[in-house]
Amino acid sequence: MTKQYAFYFDASACTGCKACQVACKDKNSSPVGTLYRRVFHYGGGDWVMKDGFQIPSNVFVYSVSTACQHCQNPICLEVCPTEAIYKRDDGVVLIDDAKCVGCRYCEWACPYGAPQFREDLGVMQKCNFCEDLLAQGKNPVCVDACTMRCLDYGELSDLQAKYGHVNAIEPLPEAKFTNPSLVLTPHKDSQESGRGTGKILNLPEEV
Repeated sequence: MTKQYAFYFDASACTGCKACQVACKDKNSSPVGTLYRRVFHYGGGDWVMKDGFQIPSNVFVYSVSTACQHCQNPICLEVCPTEAIYKRDDGVVLIDDAKCVGCRYCEWACPYGAPQFREDLGVMQKCNFCEDLLAQGKNPVCVDACTMRCLDYGELSDLQAKYGHVNAIEPLPEAKFTNPSLVLTPHKDSQESGRGTGKILNLPEEV
């Protein structure tokens, strides 16, 4: 493999506006309930008694924008019985619609929930790193849509040299499972994956 494209996400600057999510959905014309990029709001805290009143304590919340991580060890590829999932020389993981039978094994295996079943097409689909735009030397739409410039992409080693090696915070799974092609700048309240005390706070979305 000659290179590994990766996403960068700055949780310390994200406002949770979901512009990235909307831009991705618009580009892919995906149906209601199908999101190739999602923004999670993660938070927690406690209530303590003081002077006869319950008051919040250690309350925190932050947002995480996530899509397919185009993992270095993609488990979706390993479980696909028809070899519909493949990894290009630039590290981008794609699904071949012509080979996909919609068995949903990849959906069950992926710890990020990236592959999603398209009932209208009968196949699995996910973030393809805007491969058509990459071929034109352009940015993925989520990167350009971010109003706070929280998203970036590039060669994994370059992103790590610039931003560090953090690649997992709650509510994302631990990185050891698939070695995601992701670099993160944590929020000041970010919690380590697998050791979180909070929960996902998103309300149901019909989009």
